[in-house]
Amino acid sequence: MLMVKKEDNDSSHTKQKKTMASLFTPSPTTTSSSGDTIYVAAVPLKAAAGPPQLIMSMAYSLNISNLQHFMVLIKPSSPIRQEVLVFDFQPRNPESIEAAISLLSGNLIPGVVLQRRLKNVPRQRCWMVGPSKGNDAMEMAMEFNKSWETDLRVGFHDCRHYTNGLVLYKL
Repeated sequence: MLMVKKEDNDSSHTKQKKTMASLFTPSPTTTSSSGDTIYVAAVPLKAAAGPPQLIMSMAYSLNISNLQHFMVLIKPSSPIRQEVLVFDFQPRNPESIEAAISLLSGNLIPGVVLQRRLKNVPRQRCWMVGPSKGNDAMEMAMEFNKSWETDLRVGFHDCRHYTNGLVLYKL
């Protein structure tokens, strides 16, 4: 993202700079002419009512306030496949008390790599990474998933590590 610094008090000059900067900010609707388009999205972590929610509240009170779940989105360049593919790594039972406790304790829990579809790229909390290096990013993601270790440990082997690994893996 292009950053704009205010260099003088001329507000029209500053407004012009901001307008120019916004022209270079990628939007979720930007597509690539070569290969599929890769995005990263983040959503706040949620917990089921009861003990898991209490544990998440404790995490927030311990100043662990930036708890987010990251995932990779692939927008196919093919006119045949229109839906956006979502790949992510999460606890097998994300709303269980065990998953909530592991957030605080750092224990290993069983994880699972998921694949699902969205109709569109989200407009918020989603950033375009760029075009894929190959012709079929979905196939490359599925290849990556075959080798991904599914024991999840928050902070060491979690959705952030999965997202970074997948984006860097030939995508």
